[in-house]
Amino acid sequence: MLKWLQEPTETTELLIEQLLDIGVALSDTHNLGELLNLILSKSREITCSDAGSIYLVDEVDNKQKKLLFKAAQNDSFPELAFQELRLAMTDESLTGYVALTGQTLNLLDVYNLPDNTPYKFDKSFDNKIGYRTCSVLILPIQNRHQEIIGVLQLINRKVESNVVLTKENAKELTQPYSKWEERILISLASQAAISIERNYLQENIENLFEGFVKASVQAIEARDHCTSGHSERVAKLTVGLCEEVNMITNGVLSPIYFSNQQIKEIRYAALLHDFGKIGVPEAILTKRKKLYQEQLELIQQRFSVAQRTLEMESAQTKYKYLLEHLSGISQLHTQENCPLCEKIQNLDLELETAIGQLNNYWQTILTANEPTVLAEEPLKQLQEISLYTYKDVDGQIKPLITPDEMAQLTVPRGNLTPIERQAIEAHVTDSYKFLKQIPWTKNLQKIPEIAYGHHEKLDGSGYPRGLKENEISIQTQIIVIADIYDALTAGDRPYKQGLPVEVALGIMRSEAAQNKINSHFLELFEQKQVYSILGHIH
Repeated sequence: MLKWLQEPTETTELLIEQLLDIGVALSDTHNLGELLNLILSKSREITCSDAGSIYLVDEVDNKQKKLLFKAAQNDSFPELAFQELRLAMTDESLTGYVALTGQTLNLLDVYNLPDNTPYKFDKSFDNKIGYRTCSVLILPIQNRHQEIIGVLQLINRKVESNVVLTKENAKELTQPYSKWEERILISLASQAAISIERNYLQENIENLFEGFVKASVQAIEARDHCTSGHSERVAKLTVGLCEEVNMITNGVLSPIYFSNQQIKEIRYAALLHDFGKIGVPEAILTKRKKLYQEQLELIQQRFSVAQRTLEMESAQTKYKYLLEHLSGISQLHTQENCPLCEKIQNLDLELETAIGQLNNYWQTILTANEPTVLAEEPLKQLQEISLYTYKDVDGQIKPLITPDEMAQLTVPRGNLTPIERQAIEAHVTDSYKFLKQIPWTKNLQKIPEIAYGHHEKLDGSGYPRGLKENEISIQTQIIVIADIYDALTAGDRPYKQGLPVEVALGIMRSEAAQNKINSHFLELFEQKQVYSILGHIH
């Protein structure tokens, strides 16, 4: 047995049990505030200390170190409100001295310090609350690299644990900290350092992952500014709906409950559900009409060339006719009916009619180019336009509209051709493949599968796998509600205007009635106005 555990012998077994319990408790605690208070309370319990505090070393801008006053306890004044403070780290204060030097201070009475000590005790806090600090034990908290990451301060080692100290009885009812207690606390401080470092590491990992997720979302949205914010909005709506589900105490949804870790998991899945769009060609991703802008400009140039060709051909016909009838011009002008004038007028009328037809064709193309349901009349006119040819500047006969352009213009609904839609829909599988590459922790391992199903429908009509209700997770069904709502109401889509809330909800009710989306989640979403998170008013 270790030599220091042999004093005093009657408490050795109890002490070992306490230290083991403390080790287990520290391993199970992941919140920094709870961890520090646990360290402090256990340290005070072992040493029978009336009060104590913990400070953590904080580097401000990697230049000047400060002490963060992170936890405080006082049995004699339990009602004292704790306030986190950032204090200068100097060797003039007791805690600053320990933080800077790494030396332990075990002081009998801080009101009577030797004159040659560099540190002083600040009595202002005692005077403020009517307290009397006597014995003090202050230890550095050092990590495995022997770097000081904090300071543990214990105040007033009581003669009995149940006594309440006052300004008047403090000297009588307190005693010095023993070397034995000091050694125990040094060991406990080492355990505390490991737990604090582990907590820091966990926090850093979470911050790192949060930063990765945000950077990933920004990478997606940087390719299409029109849909910027969609992933964040879907995540907010998803978390909001999960929280409402947790509040249900009866009915179909009452058995469902999401833990904090599960909500974090579904939030990340919602944030990353569209990550696969990073592989979709940008032209398709940002397409606003049925034709790409450069295509429309090219068609407009063809129309201009076709009109100029008509004008040139009309002028050539007039010129040729005039040459052929030049000898009879003067005689024709004396006649009451002028065949030449009539011919010229007819040619002008033909030109005007041809140009008018081109203008009508152009308006038809502009109408058909809109990402709406294509009406029967423009469709007929498009078929007529597809047969129209013109003579190019090089004299070749060319179609006014190419077959590929016509295929795009005749898309019956929306603005994407089947091939383009397939490229867009591929983002779901690409998202899944990307997310599967990440070595998720156990409590986040469902993220790829949750995100994979965000375009599936309960009746099996969704994509890419055509899953049915019992194959789609509850978490995914919630994301589907959030995703559809934002897609309908967002006013930033290039191919449509955002719908009013009530209209969007009406469309979603219709989807639910056809067993495409979960009607119970939709009903809760609407009743609790979860969408108000985004500032939408019913």
